[in-house]
Order: sequence, then C-alpha cells, then structure tokens
Amino acid sequence: MIIDLRSDTVTQPTTEMMEAIMQAKVGDDVYKEDETINALEEKIAQQFGKSHALFFPSGTMANQTAIKLHTNPGDQVICDKYAHIYNYEGGGASFNSGVSCKLIDGHRGMFTAQQVLEAINPPDFYHSPLTTLVEIENTTNKGGGACWDFNEILKIKQVCNDHKLGFHLDGARLWNALVAKNETTKQYGEAFDTISVCLSKGLGCPIGSVLVGDEQMMQHAIRIRKILGGGMRQAGFLAAAGLYALEHNIDRLTEDHKKAKELGIALSNASFTKKVEPIETNIVIFELNKKYTENTFLKLLSDKNIKIIGMGSNKLRLVTHLDYDDYQHFKVLDVINSL
Repeated sequence: MIIDLRSDTVTQPTTEMMEAIMQAKVGDDVYKEDETINALEEKIAQQFGKSHALFFPSGTMANQTAIKLHTNPGDQVICDKYAHIYNYEGGGASFNSGVSCKLIDGHRGMFTAQQVLEAINPPDFYHSPLTTLVEIENTTNKGGGACWDFNEILKIKQVCNDHKLGFHLDGARLWNALVAKNETTKQYGEAFDTISVCLSKGLGCPIGSVLVGDEQMMQHAIRIRKILGGGMRQAGFLAAAGLYALEHNIDRLTEDHKKAKELGIALSNASFTKKVEPIETNIVIFELNKKYTENTFLKLLSDKNIKIIGMGSNKLRLVTHLDYDDYQHFKVLDVINSL
C-alpha cells in the first residue's frame, strides 16, 4: 500500500461519488445544455452571492481567465512572491494576458493593505506598468496552508476600491480556510470581484474548478475559457462529482486539519527536524536538520511506501486529504517516531 501525501490532488472518487457521476443528466455544455453543469454553476454562484459562475477543467485556467478579465496587455498584477499564479501556472499571466507581476514580500504568502498601497504604480506615470489587479491566495500553498485574516482582506478591498483595482481570490483551498476559520462563502463573495474555487483538492473530485463573479465582470469569461481550450461537452459527469462533494465533503475537512496538526507535533519532536511551519489546515511544511539530506529522507520514506514532496533547501511538504485514513495516519506517525 502506497501512502501518498504529496498533495490533496491525488484522491480517488469514492463509491458514492462515482454513483453520482453515473447518474448525472448531461447535455452539451458548449450550448449551455448540460443541466448538471448548470446546477453546479448556479449553486456555487448562490453560495458566494454572485450572479455568475463558470466551470473549468482546472484552477490554473480559472485563474488565468480571471487575470485576463481584469487586465489589458502591459498591465501589472500585485501578488505575493509565493503566489500560485506567479510560481506554478507556467508563466501564464505573461503568456496569456501580457501582464507582469509586482511581487510583495509577504509573510507565509500573505501581505497587508499597506503593502498593497505601496506597491501600486502611479497611474499618471506612464513609464510604469498600469496597476489594475490585486490577487491573493487562500489558503496559501507555499505558505503552508496559512489562512488570511479576513479583516486584512477587507482593508485590501478598500484600497482596491479607492484605486479602482480589481480584486481576485485564488481560492484553490478556500474550503479549508472557511472550515478552519468558521467563515462563510457570502463573506468572501462580498469582498472579491472574482473568486476561483477548486473541487479536486480537499473536496476529492477528479476534476474541476469554478470561477464566480458578477455579470459585468463575467460576461466575457466564457469566451476566454473557449480561447484557452476549456469549452467541454458532456461535462456534467464532472459537475455531478462537484455537487456531491459540496454536500458531503466540506465538514470532513476538519479531519484533514486534525491529522496535519498531529503530524506536525510528531515532526516537531523528531530528532531530524530543524523547524515545522505553523499548521492551520492540511499542509505541513518542515525543514530537516543535518541528520538527513532532503534526498536521503525522501528515499527513507519511499522505502516505507510513503510519498511526500521535496521543496528544496532541505524543506519538505506533506498534505493530508480524503484518502489518508486513520490506518495510514498511525503508520506514518510510527515511521516519523522511528527515524
């Protein structure tokens, strides 16, 4: 048995989710005739208090569409140096939208409203790119699953309003943040112009992300999705998995968070660990001391059928998820305690 803690994207659909997939009523979504896709989009739009939602095959495509909706070529996006749109989307911001990124040196992938204010280029100084969008990520991937302070988000929203900037949320793991912080989708819908949410990470779906926004912002989203190759036909089979996950797999995220914190305690007490980053949700990032090199440690775990991710510089990451059950958890804890 392989215990895969590389990411929460490695999950397999449950038997119940597969039953929902097989029972889906589908049509041609390019003609907007897939009733299961329509139902998922309507449900998520309502959850966030937005008028429109659009299903995408990936979070990267949803984020890239949002960037293109908010910007013109030559513009600049403010984001954190750890941002997924900058580090892990293949240079898509520049390739697809012709924009650059002004990187903020935040804390664990998060920054302040004051830092945003200082990063805005003067709109009347034509030598600089025009700042048009602020983007944040919640939870932060490279920040170790950290959750934003919602009060700071509201302060950033005010800066965006004052300077006529768009405000986009990469909510790939927003469900984790909502559960951990006891916050609501409506709160986030009111704060952001556009939000992408992922169904294939913590919620355990095989594929899918959704972009939400109001009509004025989203009227061109379907065209951009088509340009990027995201128009799908009988995609309701995928949407059925999303509808099932929204009903059954959100509250259980507390189990993933609990296991992550228990792994963090074990790692903090281990002889090979130099540091464990604070743990709020389902991501654990830790740094090795001189007892093991990164490659040696990964090999030790691999020999015991445990997979995790190396991040370089002796930092490693593991992510708890739907398929990481109690038996696997106790085995990993035993291995950590034995090394």
